[in-house]
Amino acid sequence: MLTGIGKAGIIAEKVSATLASTGTQSIFLHPVEALHGDLGRLRRDDVVIALSHSGQTEEIVRLVDHIKALGARLIALTGDSDSALGRHADIVIAYGPVEEACPMGLAPTASTSCMLALGDALAITVMQRRRFQPADFAAYHPAGSLGRKLLKVEEVMNFRPGEQLNLAADHLSLLEALSEAENTVKRRSGAMLLVDREGRLSGILTDADLRRVLLRHRGADVLNRPVSEFMTRRPRHVRLGDLASHALAICNQNRIDELPVLDAQGRPVGIIDVQDLLGIKTVSDAGN
Repeated sequence: MLTGIGKAGIIAEKVSATLASTGTQSIFLHPVEALHGDLGRLRRDDVVIALSHSGQTEEIVRLVDHIKALGARLIALTGDSDSALGRHADIVIAYGPVEEACPMGLAPTASTSCMLALGDALAITVMQRRRFQPADFAAYHPAGSLGRKLLKVEEVMNFRPGEQLNLAADHLSLLEALSEAENTVKRRSGAMLLVDREGRLSGILTDADLRRVLLRHRGADVLNRPVSEFMTRRPRHVRLGDLASHALAICNQNRIDELPVLDAQGRPVGIIDVQDLLGIKTVSDAGN
């Protein structure tokens, strides 16, 4: 729980938000509202981080006794460890005297920068101790661009075996493969995945490939020829656990619309359509 008032309060809100977004439960407690009922948010063994440059801010100092009485632990983030706040805190993080950047030396500028830097450093340290992972970050940021860049392929693929995935054995004829795929899925994707006798991906046949086959062999009996003659062998693919942004980068770089998703044994477990990836930045975009 973070508390502070004025500019220090704004910094406290930001640090609280950073803690929450990196896996540590945190809320902002306004010191005035706390004395009018919001102390009910506080529980024994909670940790309160109080921000005050002087350590003498009346609203914060008045709150100290109540925090201690409820059995919570108090961390002071202040410029003066010998202040009233610093003396009564369980832990003091003091950055010492600073000269404000304001021409009059009055407006909180350098002091709030110190608070923000230390607060962020604290949040990052807690994040590391909690072993917070990119997947956790994505879970807490599902609607943000940062979270979308960390989505895994299995979180965005729509076509799966037994549901909507076109799978067929590569030893079948083109007609048999088309019939098998048509009869085993609820909705066709724009590509059929071909597998060998061990179920490993051996090729892909897209609707565009099929059109080209029919035009190139106009009048010929292609439907009774092996589908393996027409499939694209060793197609580009991704594996479970890969980033969705990596899948999008492959689609963009190779101008393809469908990308097979394989398990560790090379068996298809899904297919990503480029439409599934709209709104996700590519790996190459991530640094921009």
